Formats: sequence, structure tokens, C-alpha cells
Amino acid sequence: MGSYFGEIAGILTAVFWTVTSMAFESAGKKVGSLAVNLIRLIIAFFLIGFYSLIARGFFFPVDANLFQWKWLVISGLVGFVFGDLLLFQAFVTIGARISMLMMALTPPFTAFISWLMLGEVLSPVNWLGMFVTLAGIVMVILKHEKKEENGVVTKRIKASYSITGILLALGGALGQAAGLVLSKKGMGDYDAFSASQIRVLSGAVGFSILFFFINRWPRVFAALKNRPAMKRITLGAIFGPFLGVSFSLLAVQHTKAGIAATLMAIVPVLIIPPSIILFKEKVNWKEIIGAIITVGGVAIFFL
Repeated sequence: MGSYFGEIAGILTAVFWTVTSMAFESAGKKVGSLAVNLIRLIIAFFLIGFYSLIARGFFFPVDANLFQWKWLVISGLVGFVFGDLLLFQAFVTIGARISMLMMALTPPFTAFISWLMLGEVLSPVNWLGMFVTLAGIVMVILKHEKKEENGVVTKRIKASYSITGILLALGGALGQAAGLVLSKKGMGDYDAFSASQIRVLSGAVGFSILFFFINRWPRVFAALKNRPAMKRITLGAIFGPFLGVSFSLLAVQHTKAGIAATLMAIVPVLIIPPSIILFKEKVNWKEIIGAIITVGGVAIFFL
């Protein structure tokens, strides 16, 4: 089991991101995606700080060296400010389910970037697992639609989302992939939670500077007064930049970046059970088969 620590961390990351994607989609529709982005990073910064104080004896990552600071700060700017800025707007534009479909492109992006920067090469079995996992995800998210016109029944893949939303989510996938690889390069064997705190800090600073230029601070203050939204942002911050991001760094620290990204990409499948239980959504047989195929793809990584 210990030899699969990175893979297990990747799966747990997907679980955490399932919770946070649903929470942030709801909060973003109430107060706007930009306000959600900054507030959740500030909350996460203090959550990680208090955890580090208990676990490591200090609130702030003062033991990180200059090399680690440099790459983790760049990673935070790329992953949070660029990637999540686009992804959270995609949540609002086309919803979490379709956004997560596009985020399934993160693994190949990560594998390609890690090949360029880190020289990591995936084995044929790893590629097979990635392909099967992504095939299952696509089957879950994309649905065939029957339409009858003039007595003729046609079948097509439903595409009820905007090109703008797709491009936003695509940018989010690219930002997350680059952020993962940059994190791995800068982190080395450094503590994943403290590394995550550096990334969170750089993301918060980046958003703060951006807000001065686009005059979004009034919306942030208004969001802080919205109690329903703040409950969702707090929940999302716990499972997102605190647990989710930290475990994603544990995953890339203990396994190849492409494998970690693939395991994290099962979020669209994991969304199905809470959708049934909490929102009473109906799931068709294709989604069930897609979930089984995705689980099979994940299992291939453990062969």
C-alpha cells in the first residue's frame, strides 16, 4: 500500500475537488467567481497555517529555500490566478459538470509539460490507464440526444454549452497542468502542506493586485456579507485549496505528474452519487457504465 501513496493521494484529491467544485459553483453564482477565488485562498492560507503550526511547529513556511519559493510562487500564479480564474468563470458559464469534462484534458497536458520540463516518461500501462479513465469520464459527461423532425429521428451528442465556457475550462485545465508540474519541480521533498501555503499566498497576492486594476474590491466586501455564499466558500476552501491542493502536491510528489493528474480527473464521475442523493438527479445506464469504466482505468494504475 505504501508504494501507492501518490496514487491514493490523487484519488483523495478527486474526492475533495468533487466537494469543492459543487460548493464553488453555487457560491460563484451568488457573488461572482472572482470574489470566490480570493476569499477561498485567504481562508485556506490560515487553515494551512494553523495545521502547520500544530504539525510542524510554525505558522509560516520559513524553512523553504529560495529555489522552492521561486517555483512554488510561479506555480501558484499559474495554477490559481490563471487556471482557477478561468475555471471558476467556466463553473458559472457552463456549470461544474461540463467544466470538469474539459478539465479531464489536464492529464495529457500534464504528461506533455512534465515530459518537457522534468523528462518524465509514462509506461504503456500508464497510458492505457489514462486512456480508459478518460474514456469513462467522457461517457459519463457527454450524452446522446434523440430529436424527431418531420418523422425522422436523429441522434446527436448534446452540446448545450457555449464556446466561451469551453475555452474558459480549457484554459483552466492548462493552468492546472502547468501548476502541477511547476509545483513538482519546486517542491522536491519539501512538506506538501507548507508548499501549498506558498502557492495559496502567491495566488492571493496575485488576485489582490488584479482586483486593484479592475476595481473588484467592492464585490469582495459584498460577498463577505452574504452568509449563504460564505458558508459554501468556507466549505470549498477546506476541501479545495487546503485539503485538495495539498493532497494534489502529495500525489505529484510520490508518483509521476501525469498519473497523478489522471487520478485527479475522475471528479466528473464522483459527482454522480452526491447528485443523486442531494439533488435527486436521475442517472442513465451510460453514466453507470462510464463510472465502471473509469474505476477500471484507475485500477490499471495499480497493476
